[in-house]
Amino acid sequence: MASAHTLRTSDGTLYYEVRGRGPVLMLVGAPMGAGGFAPVADLLARDRTVVTHDPRGISRSPLDDPEQDATPELRADDVVAIMDALGADSADVLGSSGGAVTAVALAERHPGRIRTVVAHEPPLLELLPDAAEQRAATEGVIAIYLREGLSAARNAFADQAGFPRGGSVPDEEFSERVLADSARFHLHELRHTTRYVPDTDALATGPVRVVVGLGSESGELLTARTCAALAERLGTAPVAFPGGHGGFADDPGGFTEVLRGLLAP
Repeated sequence: MASAHTLRTSDGTLYYEVRGRGPVLMLVGAPMGAGGFAPVADLLARDRTVVTHDPRGISRSPLDDPEQDATPELRADDVVAIMDALGADSADVLGSSGGAVTAVALAERHPGRIRTVVAHEPPLLELLPDAAEQRAATEGVIAIYLREGLSAARNAFADQAGFPRGGSVPDEEFSERVLADSARFHLHELRHTTRYVPDTDALATGPVRVVVGLGSESGELLTARTCAALAERLGTAPVAFPGGHGGFADDPGGFTEVLRGLLAP
């Protein structure tokens, strides 16, 4: 059973949930909130204190200034603020997708607080040889969102990322919360997440163990390329997780088994 909490920060409020007891494990998404991790969090909570949260500006974590951008650095600082509220001196971190970029930023900014980072499919597009083309494609997604709405932007995003396209749905058929979170993602988060450039030399030699995770069914995705690029710069190889980009939801049991193996003392 998860307990719900809120934390007041200097520029907003963070919503987070806590399950279980034991060593602290932070599960971090972006823009995905706490709910997406629920199935795997329940399994991991059998022997860990598992913490999930809604990232800044998303869902139950409102910002004082709704126009403030959500950078990986700010999101990383939020994770540490939650750790502070819990009285946790250190934690392991699983980040997925944009949350994996947050996790990498955590390893850089707060190396004394983090033991192991598992970065599951981080879209670090600046590490790719065609970074300029990917940057332009991301700007195209944002432009389509502004011009044509959410459904069209989702399809453009899917084309770039390698996901299957969805149907065309008028914006008025989406819930108010989906529309608000999507606006945050497209206008204040996507650009900063995909343009983040980690100091891979510092990460490779630093105190935080950084593991790159890749879904076994994600071979055709853009994140397969970014995982390979990040792992190569760290001098490692990606670790296979069950499923695809959302493997933690598709196969929570299998995903948990692999993660437990990585975090075992």
